[in-house]
Amino acid sequence: MNSKLLFLGLLYFVQGMPYGLQSSLLPIYLRTSGHSLTVIGLTKALYFPWLLKVLWAPLVDQVGTKKKWLLASMSGLSLTCVASAALSPASDLVAVAAALLCMNFLAAVQDVAVDGVAVRLLSRREEVGYGNAAQVVGYKLGSVLAGGGLLVLMDAVGWGPLFAVLGCVYAAVTLCAWRNPELDAAPSQGPAWERRGQGGGPYPWRLWRELLAVPSTVWTVVFVLTYKLGEQGAVTMFPLFLLDHHMTAAELGFWNSVVAMGFSILGSSLGGPLLSKYSVRSLMRNTFMLRLVSMAFQTCLLGFRSHSVLIKGAAVLSLIAQHFLGGLITTLTFTTMMHCTQRAEERMQATHYSFLATLEVLGKLCFSVLAGWVVDWAGFQASFLLFLFLSAAATLHVWNAAEIGGQRK
Repeated sequence: MNSKLLFLGLLYFVQGMPYGLQSSLLPIYLRTSGHSLTVIGLTKALYFPWLLKVLWAPLVDQVGTKKKWLLASMSGLSLTCVASAALSPASDLVAVAAALLCMNFLAAVQDVAVDGVAVRLLSRREEVGYGNAAQVVGYKLGSVLAGGGLLVLMDAVGWGPLFAVLGCVYAAVTLCAWRNPELDAAPSQGPAWERRGQGGGPYPWRLWRELLAVPSTVWTVVFVLTYKLGEQGAVTMFPLFLLDHHMTAAELGFWNSVVAMGFSILGSSLGGPLLSKYSVRSLMRNTFMLRLVSMAFQTCLLGFRSHSVLIKGAAVLSLIAQHFLGGLITTLTFTTMMHCTQRAEERMQATHYSFLATLEVLGKLCFSVLAGWVVDWAGFQASFLLFLFLSAAATLHVWNAAEIGGQRK
């Protein structure tokens, strides 16, 4: 199991790099350049390729091998990083945004292939929790390296050398995937549209019906669309509140992008051991309640504009708590998604998991795009009350669940 977890963690590590660049670097860079929160929120539209991955998921699932898709996507990511090394975010912002859009597209293709491999490799119950912990931790480590590390070191090292290093990292992991025998197996069956005939209507609609017919899928769809709404608004906007009132960009780069993300990784890592001892449902209920308390504490801090050490320390504590609980919830969520997907037929498991993962991104992305506009229009305090209400609604959805990912009460 250790070799499986290491390999999957490595693949998800490089997959998290585009997210780190965009979520940690761009908001701070744009805010220090004088851009509005609305503009900063709109940069989340660069995640758009992640919403489309369910369209090409059947191809990745049933055409060729996962190995070929991984090698192609990661080679493209390596070349994109090398090309980006010649750009400057100060003078080539549009080109940098285009490069990030390309990286998001290639990472989304890679994600479908990796998810299919993970669903197949993590066959035993105890492997699923640890496997999803490796997935989330690997993704966040890549995010921290590419986002927080770049934000802290960019002035000293420079944009070009850092992107050149990222390109070398992608090349090294591509070589690792090329030599891994787990990825050599070709699909055992032909495409679903060839095997199922013409019954049930056009293929896309038949596919959607098949995906939704998998047990527990409808509940999971509602859950992944809503579970991060309030948290996503707070995590996105609270650092910018601190930038406006309490902290410098360098301080935020350290406390939010490095320290708090470290606790997020810790929370995600604990998901595996906890899931080996407790049920997903009990962990979900308790963690969601703790997150609600943490968000209430963070909302109270908005009323303090003092630059005292006490207030700054409380703000850092709230960042750490939110990221830690958010990391644990993410592992629990992806475990729930995988439990649900493993109830689908093998021929469509990668597509089913990509469908759920796409909706998970959609739920976070749509609200992230609007969060800046909401704060600009209503102010921080009123907006955070909305975030708190949304988090309470998600908690109620989990609390009243008859089953989670196929696991009943």
